Amino acid sequence: MDTSVFILAILLVTYFFIIRPQFNQNKTEKKFKAELKRGDRIVTIGGIYGTVNDVNNKEGTCIIATMAGKIKIEISAISISKTTKLNKKK
Repeated sequence: MDTSVFILAILLVTYFFIIRPQFNQNKTEKKFKAELKRGDRIVTIGGIYGTVNDVNNKEGTCIIATMAGKIKIEISAISISKTTKLNKKK
């Protein structure tokens, strides 16, 4: 009896601290990718700042304009948290 309660507690902790946050993060990433549009200011994971010029959802890429020129990158390489802060209206 005591071991089954202990195992159940471990499973609940695993679900709430590992599995559930991963589902929420995946949902946020899908929403971000769907809402990415021309004119959005973004930051890549590598730290490159730019503005979206074109989005190709079929290939999963976008073209961003930076100070150095235009760069074609994968959408997954864009930092979601930093990009959201850049596009907040003041």
